[in-house]
Amino acid sequence: MAGGTANVDVVKERAAVRAAIKKEFQKQVTNPHRHGSAEGGVLFDPAVQRFMSMRATRYDHFKPTPRSSLIGIAMLAVPILGYGWWMKTSRENFEAKCRTGQVAYADREFKFA
Repeated sequence: MAGGTANVDVVKERAAVRAAIKKEFQKQVTNPHRHGSAEGGVLFDPAVQRFMSMRATRYDHFKPTPRSSLIGIAMLAVPILGYGWWMKTSRENFEAKCRTGQVAYADREFKFA
């Protein structure tokens, strides 16, 4: 049981350090008197800069792979073809019911006009 409480203590300590770092960052970013101390108006954070650079050059470094191609097909072609197949079969089923007399003429909604 002692190992479990030590683990919880480590997690709490990391959370406290993370909260202190966030608080200091917010304090520096929102300080209205920074421009007077000749520090400039921008707080440079290397992690934020790497993230923004990654987002700006995402497509410059993209290399198509079979996996990315399959994901593209799955996200684009499969829904379109599936919806087309569903529309075709529902139309055929409705027409078959109309032709065999399962749907009376007065009860038809004419939704496939």
